[in-house]
Amino acid sequence: MYDVIPFLGNRPRFPSSIFRSFRLPKIGGILSMRPEPPDRTRRTPASRLRLSSPATISDYIRVFPREMLRRYLYEFKPLAVLHRARTGALFFLVLGFSYLILYRAFDSCQIRFPDYIVTSTDVFSSALSFNSLSDSDDTSLETVLKAAAMHDNTVILTTLNEAWADPSNSILDLFLTSFRLGYQTSRLLNHLVIITLDHKAFVSCKRVHRHCFALTTEGVDFSQEAFFMTPDYLKMMWRRIDFLRSVLEMGYSFLFTDADVMWFRDPFPHFYPDADFQIACDHYSGNSTDVITNIANGGFSFVRSNIRSIEFYKYWYSSKAMYPDMHDQDVLNRIKYDAILTDLDLSLRFLDTTYFGGFCEPSKDMEKVCTMHANCCVGLENKVHDLKIMLQDWKNFMALPSSMKSSSSPTWSPSKNCSRALHRHLGLPEDEPMAETIS
Repeated sequence: MYDVIPFLGNRPRFPSSIFRSFRLPKIGGILSMRPEPPDRTRRTPASRLRLSSPATISDYIRVFPREMLRRYLYEFKPLAVLHRARTGALFFLVLGFSYLILYRAFDSCQIRFPDYIVTSTDVFSSALSFNSLSDSDDTSLETVLKAAAMHDNTVILTTLNEAWADPSNSILDLFLTSFRLGYQTSRLLNHLVIITLDHKAFVSCKRVHRHCFALTTEGVDFSQEAFFMTPDYLKMMWRRIDFLRSVLEMGYSFLFTDADVMWFRDPFPHFYPDADFQIACDHYSGNSTDVITNIANGGFSFVRSNIRSIEFYKYWYSSKAMYPDMHDQDVLNRIKYDAILTDLDLSLRFLDTTYFGGFCEPSKDMEKVCTMHANCCVGLENKVHDLKIMLQDWKNFMALPSSMKSSSSPTWSPSKNCSRALHRHLGLPEDEPMAETIS
């Protein structure tokens, strides 16, 4: 006879009403407990309990959580969850699409901030569109700079317009060729970013180089040759100054080079390690700290990104208002005496023409020269003509046996076309020495 033993002592008694719905059939001579179907439509956890041993409270504690989980899963509605998932996906799709439209609008300057929230030093930048044209895979200046940067966030920058990229008379071709002919300079092309000033220049850049960025100015066409000291020339030079400031503010140091600078050796070992701003010269006095006699040339400069250099570039750009008819290079030669350079504690150095020469003052030692600049020259055709001769001089030098490179003392061919053109432009006799022309 089957007997249910009641709980004794202080142990909780199991409600006897639970067992009223159970009958005890005999299966194979062994008594077992089978739940009687309840009267209610929905069965309770207790009514589903099947035991082959006496029912205890532990049995119900073990079975009850399983019953609750089974009921939760039974009442789970997959269709409702699927509906919520679809609604959430649609929401995020609309949100992402809206963000993309706004991002492209800001990036293309279709949406612009009001002038009153642009600082005075950034007014010029607000008129610039720092974006890549449709032919580019790059989406921002930051993307291009990051791809080209060295380990210390230094990039090499140059600017290019359609006139200088013309395949039939290309400064760009000569510029890139010099890197390939130079001694250990071809690797530096990986860190060169070409800033193009019009669409055709951008297309030409993408055809021959990896890192190109399109910089456009609303209402200004810089595609044609900008002759020295013309209004378009001045606009181009000052835009360059403001653009370089923005690069510094992004945390990138840069070596800026005009595209008519030929690269023959790696210049980085010859920069001063403690200088914030160092620049090449049309004339070098022999003292790198001499701000009086050295005549700076803005076509080649190495600038480290820090607070001092950023504030200096802001001051340099703002100074154009005091000298409206001067280009950036002449303004620099004026403000280099200003007290603000001392207040900023800016370390300024001028680069020796022994390593960084040009047509104004050529490097005298081809075994030391790093760069040569087609300065003191007027006219694109004159530059191209004399630069081709310069590259041939370098080829001839590199073809010499090592023993002859030092003993033969090779020199550069005279830049006759550029010299004549500059003298005519300035109204000076063509036989006047270049040193007197510079001064």
